[in-house]
Amino acid sequence: MAWVLKMDEVIESGLVHDFDASLSGIGQELGAGAYSMSDVLALPIFKQEDSSLPLDDETKHPPFQYVMCAATSPAVKLHDETLTYLNQGQSYEIRMLDNRKMGDMPEITGKLVKSIIRVVFHDRRLQYTEHQQLEGWKWNRPGDRLLDLDIPMSVGIIDTRTNPSQLNAVEFLWDPAKRTSAFIQVHCISTEFTPRKHGGEKGVPFRIQVDTFKQNENGEYTDHLHSASCQIKVFKPKGADRKQKTDREKMEKRTAHEKEKYQPSYDTTILTECSPWPDTPTAYVNNSSSTAPTFTSPQQSTCSVPDSNSSSPNHQGDGVSQASSEQLQPSATTQETQQWLLKNRFSSYTRLFSNFSGADLLKLTKEDLVQICGAADGIRLYNSLKSRSVRPRLTLYVCQEQPSSTLLQGQQQAAGSGGENGSGTPYVYHAIYLEEMVASEVARKLALVFNIPFHQINQVYRQGPTGIHILVSDQMVQNFQDESCFLFSTVKVENSGGIHIILK
Repeated sequence: MAWVLKMDEVIESGLVHDFDASLSGIGQELGAGAYSMSDVLALPIFKQEDSSLPLDDETKHPPFQYVMCAATSPAVKLHDETLTYLNQGQSYEIRMLDNRKMGDMPEITGKLVKSIIRVVFHDRRLQYTEHQQLEGWKWNRPGDRLLDLDIPMSVGIIDTRTNPSQLNAVEFLWDPAKRTSAFIQVHCISTEFTPRKHGGEKGVPFRIQVDTFKQNENGEYTDHLHSASCQIKVFKPKGADRKQKTDREKMEKRTAHEKEKYQPSYDTTILTECSPWPDTPTAYVNNSSSTAPTFTSPQQSTCSVPDSNSSSPNHQGDGVSQASSEQLQPSATTQETQQWLLKNRFSSYTRLFSNFSGADLLKLTKEDLVQICGAADGIRLYNSLKSRSVRPRLTLYVCQEQPSSTLLQGQQQAAGSGGENGSGTPYVYHAIYLEEMVASEVARKLALVFNIPFHQINQVYRQGPTGIHILVSDQMVQNFQDESCFLFSTVKVENSGGIHIILK
């Protein structure tokens, strides 16, 4: 029995000694002097047991990382993109970090890369009309830029460039192996692109996007390497600080359960990977002689604008040719489509639809055009594509008497019923459409339809009871019945060379 107790003591002392040794080993491995996160992650407990999962070397590793030194909003829900508030005109640092692993992209080692920083619209509808929106901002703020670089505060950037035609972009060269920080200033505020109503409008969000390129074989920085962006809102000076404080106070009032649905506020904003901006890049960093793109205005276009005083489509003269030329045909080429847009006062969208043929443009629905161009221009473009003319306020049918014809009561009755004249020839009437409902418009449309020199028409009369001549006034035209029929004759005015028109 004593032998058994002694053996138990020996076994127990051996286990204690082994346990103490194992503890001391862990202390040595994870001591302060030897601590390494990579060593910890290499321990078997942290390794994936499933070999089918991708290893670290197989996962995508971005070559660069951009960090903006501005706090994110605490009022953003989980799984939503972060939102950062900026003050107008204040300098904010964007740190340009080399995130490559050993041996990644050796072709740029020891070489410069080019980065383009942009402030662009977050909303897709405003992205479609970016050129129009920026032109409007430029008109209201002549000489200003949407985005600037604070060069004195920036570190490690060289050969900074700004294009006068791109007020929302700056570009520069930098060495990934050296510390680089670009300080940016955003001069537009979010409410400048919000329709004015009654004050207190909610500003539109912007995006800060960074696109980075390396040199190609020709020495131009056009080979895309990496792009990342973040969502921002820009306020008037100190407005971002007040908004951040308001969001923080709102979150403090929420319950602990509600706070779990929101992201915490971070001191910096990490730009997340995205697709490169569509119109990148230009090679003007190495070619200062290149010029900014130009846009043709409707006044400079060689296309002739149809006369707004054109007559009815039923008229077989100029009215028909003008009506047919206004309509965009499905067979129209991209160049013809551009000319049609300029001709119909859609010059702001020529760049947006630069690759659209007539068939491409006609396939767009009304909802598509409203989303792309906004409500006002979208509906106007849709109506123009569908050749929807304005409905006239008054339609008159008129026929010119032949000089040899004698005005008889029977002929007047026949004219009212669309009959024939005394020689058996049917009366041919033309429709004129009035939009303004004034006497001068009646004279102008008659002159246009029947090829009468407008400057020769002195007065327009209407034949009344017992053959009296009543001067046609604006009030009389407004009281004409729609689709009234008239015969009219011309009477020369003595000693003036002009004529009077008499409606019968």
